[in-house]
Amino acid sequence: MAEFSFTGVLQKILTESGFAAMLNDPRCVIMILIACVLLYLGIGRKFEPLLLVPIAFGILLANFPLTGLLNPPADAASPGMLWVFYQGVQHAVYPSIIFLGIGAMTDFGPLIARPSSMLLGAAAQFGIFSAFLLALALGFPEAVAAAIGVIGGADGPTAILTASKLAPAFLPAIAIAAYSYMALIPMIQPPLMRLMTSKKEREIKMEQLRPVSKTEKIVFPVAVAIIVIGLIPETAPLIGMLMLGNLFRECGVVDRLSDTAQNALVNIVTIFLGLSVGCKAVAETFLTWDTIKIIVLGLLAFMLSTLGGLLFGKVMCKLSGGKINPLIGSAGVSAVPMAARVAQVEGQKANPANFLLMHAMGPNVAGVIGSAVAAGFMIKVFGG
Repeated sequence: MAEFSFTGVLQKILTESGFAAMLNDPRCVIMILIACVLLYLGIGRKFEPLLLVPIAFGILLANFPLTGLLNPPADAASPGMLWVFYQGVQHAVYPSIIFLGIGAMTDFGPLIARPSSMLLGAAAQFGIFSAFLLALALGFPEAVAAAIGVIGGADGPTAILTASKLAPAFLPAIAIAAYSYMALIPMIQPPLMRLMTSKKEREIKMEQLRPVSKTEKIVFPVAVAIIVIGLIPETAPLIGMLMLGNLFRECGVVDRLSDTAQNALVNIVTIFLGLSVGCKAVAETFLTWDTIKIIVLGLLAFMLSTLGGLLFGKVMCKLSGGKINPLIGSAGVSAVPMAARVAQVEGQKANPANFLLMHAMGPNVAGVIGSAVAAGFMIKVFGG
């Protein structure tokens, strides 16, 4: 009897296991392999590990059958853990808190010192609208095409918020594309930078930025919030939190809040955000031709945004009489501060005495604002 019971229990475990369920849908295995590749990129290659690792593990958890992690609430059972986490994405809570942390961590001084950097940030949004038109040409609905285009801003939280509003079914592909290309900036941008600029242009040393007063740094986030949110109210979740975080940083009277926004809070939310994004990448919705199209369009959008910033950087170089290094235009995409660091590295390769980091931070911050404005515009126009 004991042997029969043991055999029966063992048989029940095996027949009702997740491994047995995978035999009915081998696509789960493909998604688990994709998750492992992303984990390798995040851990082994250090590609944006703070987000790629939780995203990849979310994909891993979501594609194990029978776990119930994604179950919505029902009368007889509580909702699954990952379903609960995902509500922070669906209702745009996590991206907004991430922007709060970005604002608290980022010095807006370079942008204030050189307001013309705003033009470079605007030029680097070229990929958003180009990819939107390409997505329309490929047959995507307008709202979905708008969400795909925002990948070109190289801003994960903005892409997630826009997709959650306009194209929730495509959110996993859009989010993974956005964060993957953010992580691959050191590989994607340098060849474009060398293609679009001459060695002489890359060697240009820029003059030190003027000092920015404390008053300017306090007034700036308040003024931007009033102007931008007043003009496009749909930007409020992102611009509002970005400027609040920066006000925490600069006002000097809420150091504890600034520290929390920069560290504990943003770290906690990053875990939930990564798992939530990953958990929606399930086999039946992710392994489609539309996903492949989105990945390709996202890469084109990001490359076109980089080219737009570089081209306008060349224009500003000429108009300034050779005082502006066009490399800083590539930092007009929204990946803070990685894009600015890439501009610094390329500038030093051409001229070891070149220090472009702070100059590139101006367009980089402008890119964050620009991508949020572009997203707000897309939501206003196509949000129904």
